[in-house]
Amino acid sequence: MRKILLVSGVLLLTACGSYSPLNWLTPHTIDVQQGNYVTQDVVDKLQPGMTQAQVRFLLGTPLMADMFHANRWDYVYTLRNGSTLAESRRLSVFFDAEGKLSKVEGSAMPARRATLDSTPAAAPEGKQ
Repeated sequence: MRKILLVSGVLLLTACGSYSPLNWLTPHTIDVQQGNYVTQDVVDKLQPGMTQAQVRFLLGTPLMADMFHANRWDYVYTLRNGSTLAESRRLSVFFDAEGKLSKVEGSAMPARRATLDSTPAAAPEGKQ
């Protein structure tokens, strides 16, 4: 019992100092993705004059829709590795008074494409 009290007292005293030998003893923080993951190939499909329903079909429901700017939708994406911000993207879509797409601003994520070789593998000799 006395050893446990001694060890706990030492741990409490070292944790209170500005330099602690227990800095490695921190809680685990997970990677967190938040928002809309909008890729560039989907943004390339947007065309001026599209309706809001068509834009929502391609990009999904916007993360932020401002009631003071009803003609603007914001698609925000953040990735945190632990407690540090690793990546942040913002894409804004603007509509005219009739609800048609007028312009797109911001940056999207790069397209995720499979890296497959387009040439078929050669068949072994004698087998076709």
